[in-house]
Amino acid sequence: MSLKSVSLADRMERGDLMAAACPSREVFRHVTSQWGVLVLIVLDGGTHRFSQLRRKIGGISERMLAQTLQWLEGDGLVDRVAYKVVPPHVEYSLTPLGREAAEKVAALADWIERSLPEIAAIRDARDR
Repeated sequence: MSLKSVSLADRMERGDLMAAACPSREVFRHVTSQWGVLVLIVLDGGTHRFSQLRRKIGGISERMLAQTLQWLEGDGLVDRVAYKVVPPHVEYSLTPLGREAAEKVAALADWIERSLPEIAAIRDARDR
């Protein structure tokens, strides 16, 4: 089925990444950002506290992790549970929608890792 045969209302209900004003682009940016992908992959392994996420995701700053978690929570992909204890205890986990997204980005990440030797060889040949 071509995109032209689908009504504008149907496309907006589904989302249309090719449309500049479609809100799906913001979600796409959050999910496919460097840190969004890594947060989703780590949380696919289970619930984590902020400090655990930061340790597992090498190179991410506290600020960037907090921002990424806020984006993904706002998009309905991450669930944040704050326990009323001292010191504060907050846990992050994936929602069902987040698990779907994590599965998709994990497949891409796996392909990148498996293809890295071939990609590196192509880069080396190009640089010579």
